[in-house]
Amino acid sequence: MTEQQRLRTSGSTAMGSETRDDLPDPSLRSVGEVLGDITADLSTLLRQEVELAKAELRETANHAKAAGGMFAGAGVAGHLALIFLSLAVWWALGDALDSLGWSALIVGLLWAVAAGVMAAMGRTRMKRVTPLAPKTVQTTKDIPEALKGHETR
Repeated sequence: MTEQQRLRTSGSTAMGSETRDDLPDPSLRSVGEVLGDITADLSTLLRQEVELAKAELRETANHAKAAGGMFAGAGVAGHLALIFLSLAVWWALGDALDSLGWSALIVGLLWAVAAGVMAAMGRTRMKRVTPLAPKTVQTTKDIPEALKGHETR
């Protein structure tokens, strides 16, 4: 018989109440046992939270994958529409000018101008993009000092 069981049975006969020997008396648990239970419970909770996050991310990724496929299909359809509209403009200009060659040149130049404008706009926007996240880089550099107890601000 263990010390806990002996104390439990002697206490129950003295008080006149009956207890089961297979149930531990919570008042007789050591601090280490309590901390061990807390640690195990926290570990289980964190594992469950990580699994929940993974499941949610998988679901979100599947939705994003489907949306990406739809955008790709829309891009292909838009490209084909642009080609056929360009052919229609080329043919209409060819009838108006009585020359398919000159009308093809005009349509080609219109597309070259559109491409140049979009490239210039893209270049301007690209100059505003920072290659790295500066705040993240700075806080990452601060981590070793913070761990040493020398926090910098």
